[in-house]
Amino acid sequence: MIALLQRVSSARVVVDGETVGAIEHGLLVLVGVESGDTTNEADRLLERLLSYRVFSDAAGKMNLSVRDVGGGVLLVPQFTLAADTRKGLRPSFSSAAPPEQGRMLFDHLWLRAQGLHAPVAQGRFGADMKVTLTNDGPVTFWLQVGAGA
Repeated sequence: MIALLQRVSSARVVVDGETVGAIEHGLLVLVGVESGDTTNEADRLLERLLSYRVFSDAAGKMNLSVRDVGGGVLLVPQFTLAADTRKGLRPSFSSAAPPEQGRMLFDHLWLRAQGLHAPVAQGRFGADMKVTLTNDGPVTFWLQVGAGA
């Protein structure tokens, strides 16, 4: 599984003119599911993203996690993160999980995140989403767990 973490001042997801998920200070997390991923990878990815130290402490060092600062987490499904772009001019999605598996693992990640952290919001799986964010930094990290890591 793949997560692209962006530290944000605010972020929101709009589907058909309706805001379906929004946070203030925290992490916007784009989530890609690869073929072969399981709930074990989802759980490990969640633990990493909740504990990853990307917020500044009093000395200005990135020593604090989203848990430490009480920030929000906005999870957004994005299968294109699993694209193979190593050759050619068109991405291949052969390593991306099938939609049913992607939805199941994204839903698992979402439910576990709700039980471990607040506030947590989400985008809508399979929808045409408009994501708006204000990067803080910008600070962006790629986390990957599982077979593709």
